[in-house]
Amino acid sequence: MDVSAAEFEEKLPRLRELLLECDFVGFDMEFTGLHSAFPPGGQPSLYDYPAEWYQKARRSVQQFTVCQLGLSIFSSENSNKYMAHSYNFFLFPATFGQMDSEFSFQAFSIKFLTHYGFDFNKFLKDGIPYMNEAQEKKLQQSLLSGNWVVRSVLDKDKVKKVIDEVTCWVSSAVEGESVVLHDMYGFQMFEIQLILRQALQDIWTVPLGSEEVMVKKISPRDRWLLENTFYDSCRREQILLSARGFTNLFHALVKAKKPLVGHNMLMDLLHLHDKFYNPLPEDYEEFKKNIHTLFPILIDTKNVTKAVWKEFQFPQASNLLEVYEVLCSDMNPTNPTCPEVFHASDCLRYATKKSPHEAAYDAFLCGSVFLKTAHLLLCRISCDPARTSSSFSQYLDVLATHVNQVNLIRARVQKINFSGMDDCTNRPPLLIANVRGWPGVTAEQIYQELRIHCRFDVQQRRKNQFLLFSNKFKDVRLVLKVYKTHPNLQISLYHHWRHSTQVNCFLQICGIVASWSLLAFLLGGSSKFAL
Repeated sequence: MDVSAAEFEEKLPRLRELLLECDFVGFDMEFTGLHSAFPPGGQPSLYDYPAEWYQKARRSVQQFTVCQLGLSIFSSENSNKYMAHSYNFFLFPATFGQMDSEFSFQAFSIKFLTHYGFDFNKFLKDGIPYMNEAQEKKLQQSLLSGNWVVRSVLDKDKVKKVIDEVTCWVSSAVEGESVVLHDMYGFQMFEIQLILRQALQDIWTVPLGSEEVMVKKISPRDRWLLENTFYDSCRREQILLSARGFTNLFHALVKAKKPLVGHNMLMDLLHLHDKFYNPLPEDYEEFKKNIHTLFPILIDTKNVTKAVWKEFQFPQASNLLEVYEVLCSDMNPTNPTCPEVFHASDCLRYATKKSPHEAAYDAFLCGSVFLKTAHLLLCRISCDPARTSSSFSQYLDVLATHVNQVNLIRARVQKINFSGMDDCTNRPPLLIANVRGWPGVTAEQIYQELRIHCRFDVQQRRKNQFLLFSNKFKDVRLVLKVYKTHPNLQISLYHHWRHSTQVNCFLQICGIVASWSLLAFLLGGSSKFAL
């Protein structure tokens, strides 16, 4: 189900209720871009440690925004049946008063989303607003100051027209008379009421539905009484509730403390922190700590399925939908006994239609893959492929080694541990390539040469010498084997004491010092003998 800004506030209570009562939540996001090409060298590489990768990704997250967020809320009906409520939320940064945002579009990402039918009109015109805590504090200060300013050119034209209309009317109106303003949308409802009340002391405003505002001429005493009533539609709390938008549901998600299931979810977590909680901190460990506090149980199905695929020898799957289809096929020995997943009556779109890279559909796939892999592993442990009754807590227990282990793409390590220290020891060794008979060779040429077999990041060390980085042991073994007798490209393991420039320099200096010392000793000994 798609949820737009116009209906979000109405659906919010039910969504909060579902989150509190569910077992776990699948989620996914779509962005206006992934990794910025600027500054040069700012894209993640296989020689980045997690903290270095984070700094590069942080810059990209600050540059791009979330255009769609999907939640699939799973609740167990019984031990072998789950109900999924799947929702698409089109999001657009809050623009209210002087609050505004800047973000970029990446051509490849927009082309990718367009290919899969993304509706950019819903994103730009009907997107639900959101803000993080830092932005909310600025809005609170603006509301407390009482000096309301409209920033949007379109809204300014609308406000000018309304002020002229109301000023003309109020000059001849008597107390008790009213006029209705039409065609108000979104935050215009608040902005126009705030500006009219600020400019005219003998009127009061009341919203009529979602697109109209009634302006009534009243006495100063009545104005004072109305300003202090709890039911004022322009009370600061009500404005903040509307401006906060989707962030209200984010707070409900945090409060529920349910397991959060995603697929390759690290970029999603970065955006969750930056857009709805607080701007990403500079310190990588602080980011990890914050996310673990917000979401104590994270499950990345990419990390889980990598282990499952290796153990059960399933055919290669290049995306989440292919993973789901393999697990739903006869190749999965436990598929007949897996928990059944039903779509809620108001969320039936995905019962008959595949919608890859639509956030709610991918969120549904995440949750389904989680259940199927957990069931597969539990059946293997119990040696009972026909097992049909398992509790959700048993599924969590069987995946305990994968909890809070989030897949990391293009870095020296393959995953991040959000509940402890990252394991930076279990990683493929560094390789060094020495080139002969290939004048003027560049890192790009070495990359293209190796790409025939597998992917390595290549960094030029000096003329005709390059460092090779990979995060897969099998690729390291393959390259060492293929290039063992190559006439132009000699690839070997990098050894710090043998290949490090600093160590070589140090040893050369030590050698020179030792040689001079020996020479001085010999010369000194010869002089004594001559005497």
